[in-house]
Amino acid sequence: MTDLMEISAALQKGRAKVVKELVEQAIAEGMSAKEILDGGLLHGMNIVGQKFKINELYVPDVLVAARAMNAGAELLKPLLVEAGVKAAGKVVLGTCKGDLHDIGKNLVKMMMEGKGLEVIDLGVDVSADKFVEAAIENEAQIIACSALLTTTMGEMANVVKYAEEKGVRSKFTIMIGGAPVNESFKVSVGADVYAPDAASAADEAIAAIN
Repeated sequence: MTDLMEISAALQKGRAKVVKELVEQAIAEGMSAKEILDGGLLHGMNIVGQKFKINELYVPDVLVAARAMNAGAELLKPLLVEAGVKAAGKVVLGTCKGDLHDIGKNLVKMMMEGKGLEVIDLGVDVSADKFVEAAIENEAQIIACSALLTTTMGEMANVVKYAEEKGVRSKFTIMIGGAPVNESFKVSVGADVYAPDAASAADEAIAAIN
């Protein structure tokens, strides 16, 4: 039988080809897709997230680990759909209007997917109404806004305002993050959660949903 810890270890090293082969093997042996996902892929990404948080791993390490995870996840997706396995929750994610930075956002996406969340990535330069409308349309629980420029942080306040105007503010947890953002800014704009880094953002998202 395929050892799920082997899948986890290969993922942590970013060995996409090995992960793919081990996942194929586990499927052929009749292991359930959910078992492989939870015990192998998500287990590995969880460790990557923890190590990233304490600076034992860096951005390039996370990128190769995420690539390895995706290689395994692609094989599991149709089986998970067939088995009716739902994602842990849904997040609408994007970089605020006027801001074209996406490295931080992409890291957050990887960490959140590594926790079993479905992430609807709106990309960069996203307006307040687009964040909220996408969250309504996709029945997401979380709206996550990123900004790297002080000039674009104000759009986070607009996201909160627009959600209030639409009468849907209570439906969503609004998370904010990015270099110039901090806890006191979160309070001043009326957002729910501030996350200082990608790994924390993923943990906070799971906590908000559960």
